[in-house]
Amino acid sequence: MKKYEIIEKYIIDEIESGRLKIGDQIMTELQLSNKFDIGRLTVNKALAMLKQKGYIDRVAGRGSFVAPRTVIRSIRTKRSFSDDMKEMGMKAGSKLIEYRVISSRDVPIIAEYLNLNQDDELYYFTRLRTGDGKPIALAHTYLVAKIVGEFEVSGLDGSMDEYLEKKGTFCSNYETKMSATMSNDYQQKLLQIGKDALLKSVSIRYNQNQEVYEYTETYYISNRFEYSFSSEVVGE
Repeated sequence: MKKYEIIEKYIIDEIESGRLKIGDQIMTELQLSNKFDIGRLTVNKALAMLKQKGYIDRVAGRGSFVAPRTVIRSIRTKRSFSDDMKEMGMKAGSKLIEYRVISSRDVPIIAEYLNLNQDDELYYFTRLRTGDGKPIALAHTYLVAKIVGEFEVSGLDGSMDEYLEKKGTFCSNYETKMSATMSNDYQQKLLQIGKDALLKSVSIRYNQNQEVYEYTETYYISNRFEYSFSSEVVGE
């Protein structure tokens, strides 16, 4: 094993074991040089390789930090936030920011997506989605009351999909639209970010009877998610 690979392996082991977590600062070049009795040029090469592989971020004048793990999600695959966090080796969490029962007339654009009448009721809630307790995304969800039935806030403590399935509502198919957007003051405060771009996902879900029952807008911290798109070529 080459000398720089020894340092690489050491830091990767520290990260994957959980001893070093996202955002933690790793040892300086001098500290690593002394620890392994290796020249600083070799240490610098090891850190450059770790950055290239996505394990660390290097900040001029401050040092090197454990980078957020990026999850690659296929746009054609139905996955939950918990699935994404599990793939990243993180524990999924959720904090309820707001919950209200509203009328479809209050959100006419959303009501159109959900094929609602003017006075239909919706369960509306905003959740801060976290990984290992750190903000990852902000989700705004609208559920059609007449389809999902009585909804208890406690259903948001765990997986909402599992809660709805227990009540008899299953997602049979869905539509997703992706776009980039700049964060506003409200999002920056909750997500603990600066004036950064966000990845906006709009998801519309259909139940087993092909009724639209859910509309969700999710705003992801853009440097932590990567989406893949695929298509099929239909023969002539």
